[in-house]
Amino acid sequence: MVRVIEYQLEGVAEAEPLYRVVTTILDLTEAPAEELAALYPERWEIEGALDELKTHLRGAKIVLRSKTPDLVRQEFYGLLMAHFAIRGLMHEAALKADEDPDRLSFVHAVRVIRRKLPSFHAIPPQGRRQCSMRGYWRRFWKNERYPAAIAATHAGSSAR
Repeated sequence: MVRVIEYQLEGVAEAEPLYRVVTTILDLTEAPAEELAALYPERWEIEGALDELKTHLRGAKIVLRSKTPDLVRQEFYGLLMAHFAIRGLMHEAALKADEDPDRLSFVHAVRVIRRKLPSFHAIPPQGRRQCSMRGYWRRFWKNERYPAAIAATHAGSSAR
């Protein structure tokens, strides 16, 4: 047995006339219809993040190289940290450009970072010289003129 929840998005120009969510949660007090309807778009946020991680960051045909469970876990955590770092940089850039961070293209940001990586020098071991990653990334985005890239992203793609 399933429960079907129908709802509409008021005031959204590109919205479908009717949305339906199907759930096996039958208890109306456990999961009110309004709450499920509000949470449904969040599911797609998670799906989008998984797509960014699996397809655009790691690469569509690239498999994890590690051969033991601990190393696979380590490699996966490394990908999660890279995704978090990229999303963090995108968030900073969007705030500086007074834009909604969700409107930026993740694919574009990955391309920018991959293009800049060859010029990125290794961080020296602790004690030799203080190195500010925050300062590096500020210079990185300033040199990239990221607000201009935001405008290009809006014009060329709505993908994240």
